[in-house]
Amino acid sequence: MKVLWFTPTPANADTYFNTDLKGSGGWLKALDQDLQHHVDLHVAFLKKHEKSFGYQKTTYHPVYAKRSVGNKWLRKFSGQQKHDKLIQKSMDIVNAVKPDIIHIHGSESIFTAIAPHTDIPLVLSIQGNITVYLHKFFSGIEKKYLHQRSGALKKPLQWLKPAPFAYKHKIFKHAAQHEQLYLRHIKNFIGRTDWDRRISLIMAPHREYFVVNEFMREAFYKNQWQPHPTEKTIIHTTNDNNYFKGFETLCHALHLLQKNGIHAEWRVAGIKEDDLIVKIVKRKLKDKFPKKDLILLGALNEKNLIERMLQADIYVMPSHIENSPNSLCEAMMLGMPCISTVAGGTPSLMTDKHDGILIQSGDPYSMAGAIAELSEDREKAAALGREARLTAMLRHDKKTIIKNLIQVYNTCIKN
Repeated sequence: MKVLWFTPTPANADTYFNTDLKGSGGWLKALDQDLQHHVDLHVAFLKKHEKSFGYQKTTYHPVYAKRSVGNKWLRKFSGQQKHDKLIQKSMDIVNAVKPDIIHIHGSESIFTAIAPHTDIPLVLSIQGNITVYLHKFFSGIEKKYLHQRSGALKKPLQWLKPAPFAYKHKIFKHAAQHEQLYLRHIKNFIGRTDWDRRISLIMAPHREYFVVNEFMREAFYKNQWQPHPTEKTIIHTTNDNNYFKGFETLCHALHLLQKNGIHAEWRVAGIKEDDLIVKIVKRKLKDKFPKKDLILLGALNEKNLIERMLQADIYVMPSHIENSPNSLCEAMMLGMPCISTVAGGTPSLMTDKHDGILIQSGDPYSMAGAIAELSEDREKAAALGREARLTAMLRHDKKTIIKNLIQVYNTCIKN
C-alpha cells in the first residue's frame, strides 16, 4: 500500500535536516518511524528544499512555492495569504507519487485545499480545530490586551505591523474560513475524542469517522514517575506563548496557594521570562501575579523535559481549549498525578477521580484546591498516577495504533 502524508512538520526527516522538533510534531516522527515498516510511506511537508529524497524507509517531498512580494505583504499586515502555488505544488507531488490513499494531518493545514482536486481516497486526522479555537480565543484573557507589544519598537515599520497576538488572531480568522470551506470536501476523518467527533459532525455532516489514537515519543514509554518526598510541592506544566492556554489561571492559582501558606513551586516548560504572554498576564493580574516560585524554563528538548517532569510532584494542564493535548498524554504516560481543565477533548483522556482530577477551565480557586488536595494526600496522588499510566499505556499502544490506522486506510480505499 502506498500512503502519502501531508504534514505540518518533516516528521522523521527532522533527523535528516539535523533539527529538533522539541515536542512540536514529535509524535508524528514516532509514527513515521514505525509505519514505514508496514507501508510504502511518502511524507510531504512545507520546507524550502529543492528535491524529494529518501531517508530510512520513507520518501520525503518538501513543498515550497515562492511567495510574490504582494502576497508577502498581504500576509504580513492582514494575516491572509494565497495558496494557489502551494496547491499546485502539492498536486504535482500527488500526481508523481500516485498513492493509494492521501492522509492529511491537521484540519488547520493548508493542505486541506487539495481535497476538491483529487479523486484519490483521502482521510484527515483532526489535531486541533481553528474554528473552535478562534471562538475560545478570549476565554482567559480579554480582548483589550490583544494589542500589547513585547518591547520597544525601534524601527518605524514595526508600528505598522499588528501586535503579535492581534496578528495571530487575524491569521486564525482566515485559517478558520479556509478550514470551514475545505472540510466539507473531505469524507473520512480520524479522531480520538468525543469533542473532535462532535465538531466534525457539524463541520462535515456527511463524514465517516474513525478512532485512531496517537503515538507518543519513545522516551515517554520507557520512563516512569515515582513519588518522592519533598519539602515543597513541585508542579509542572508544559505550555506555550499563547493567548488561550490558561497561563493566567496557572499564575493566579500559584498566588492563591502562596496566600494560603502552601509551599509550592510551579515550573513551566515552553514559556520564557521575556515572552509576551508573561507581560500580558503580569499586567492583567497585577498584585495577584506570583512574586516568587514561578520558574519559566523555556523550550526543552525531550530528555530535559522528561527530567523536569520526573522531578515534579503534580502535572497541571490549564488550557481553555484543546483536543487531545500531547502534553497531558505524556504526563499520564509517565504516571504523574495529573490535574486538567475540562477543555475540548480532555474528558475523553482522563476520568475524574479515577486517573486524574478534572476542573473547570479558567477557575484558579478550583485549580489551587486540587493541588492542595493532592499535596496533602500523597498516597491518593500516587494512586491517580498509577491509574493514569495504565490508561495511557493502553491508549497509546503502538501495535494497536498501527493496526487500526492500516485498517482505516484499507476501509477508505475500499469505500
